[in-house]
Amino acid sequence: MKKKHLTRRIVAFVIGLFIVAMGVALSIKANLGVSPISSVPYVYSLGFPLSMGATTVIVNVLLILGQILILRSNYKLVQLVQLPVVLLFGFFTDFTLFLVADLTVTTYVSQLALCLLSCVVIGFGVFLEVRAGLTFLPGEGIALALTEAFHIEFGKTKIICDSSLVIIGVISSYILFGSIEGAREGTVLAAVLVGLSVRAYNRVLPFVGLWLTPSTTASAKETGPAQPDSSRPHLVITISREFGSGGHEIGQRIAQQLNLPFYDKELIRLSAEQGGFTPQYIRENEQKLSSTLLYRLYEQNYAYVNEQIPPLDALFLVQSKIIRDISAQNSCVIVGRCANFILKDNPMCVNAFVHADEAYRRNRAITQYGVAPEEVDHLLERTDRERENYCQEFTGKHWRDASNYHLSVNTSLLGIENSVQLIIEAAEKVRSLPAAESGVMQNTAA
Repeated sequence: MKKKHLTRRIVAFVIGLFIVAMGVALSIKANLGVSPISSVPYVYSLGFPLSMGATTVIVNVLLILGQILILRSNYKLVQLVQLPVVLLFGFFTDFTLFLVADLTVTTYVSQLALCLLSCVVIGFGVFLEVRAGLTFLPGEGIALALTEAFHIEFGKTKIICDSSLVIIGVISSYILFGSIEGAREGTVLAAVLVGLSVRAYNRVLPFVGLWLTPSTTASAKETGPAQPDSSRPHLVITISREFGSGGHEIGQRIAQQLNLPFYDKELIRLSAEQGGFTPQYIRENEQKLSSTLLYRLYEQNYAYVNEQIPPLDALFLVQSKIIRDISAQNSCVIVGRCANFILKDNPMCVNAFVHADEAYRRNRAITQYGVAPEEVDHLLERTDRERENYCQEFTGKHWRDASNYHLSVNTSLLGIENSVQLIIEAAEKVRSLPAAESGVMQNTAA
């Protein structure tokens, strides 16, 4: 690492610490509750003759000891750098409280405005800390330790740690004062908005990361497979489908008639092999997202650390690479997994959406998939909603939007075989076009 880059990162990290401390000071002055990580220090600073900075240092030192106890021999001594970081943060906390000592808010509206400002300020400080990539504060450190020791998703351990700190703060407050201090609506706002703010800064200020850690290495999202030496891409047929519409069967028949490799369940095995996921995890989570809002609230926990990304994001990246790799090597048929979006730059990719009316889908789910009649309506609605949310989250596109596909087929009207032939005709037409013409093929819904 070049010395000037290290210097930049150290300066950015220290500035980030100061800004976080300023945000904490502003949240205290707002008097609507502090962030989860500050809830315990705040309560004990009120109950004992100790400053907020001193109690912050004590609590964070205990969190460092917690990391050591959890990881034991696996604890990396380099993480003891958290100790001087905590001491500096404690000093900044008391100093920023001194700077805002004369700040007074008298109305609830002004309190709320100051509370929101504190979240944005803390978010910017955390953004600088994370971008600097030197270390992390003990609150995130103990969540990472739990993740490593017990193989639990970081997003879940972060929620557990934050919730535990708030609970400890509330219990301590009741014991010391007989009332709740430091945990109010502002605590909830901080838990939600700080992470979202960090993600927003990552989007609008990408140059900060490039300035701190310049690299010529492309990210996982930007790196595609090495294309084979070919003047023309391979033909790929992607099938997106409503649950119960027969998309899997249509894909199988197309692959058989054209003598092409078929990828649906096979992608689970490949993802498990290449991504380190268990097949069970993939089956339970791929192409499924119950709520984009709840997922984004969960996902924002990962904004606090550099080395962790949400497992569902990681799974999408792995499957994207696999889909690009197999399409670069051979012509094939791929069902689901947002393959139409992943291969959007392939002029030889034919994208079909398979749908049907509810009666047809309901009957097929019962007779072909063995779904219980009393459960079929719920399963149809839930599965399609999860696929819609998954598509929206990872592609920014609406799953049923006809402009995402070259053709749309209604199996309740056309039947499976006619739908197969329509898609094959479209594929053969694309395969027969000169390369220049296939590259400008326009999406049309049929």
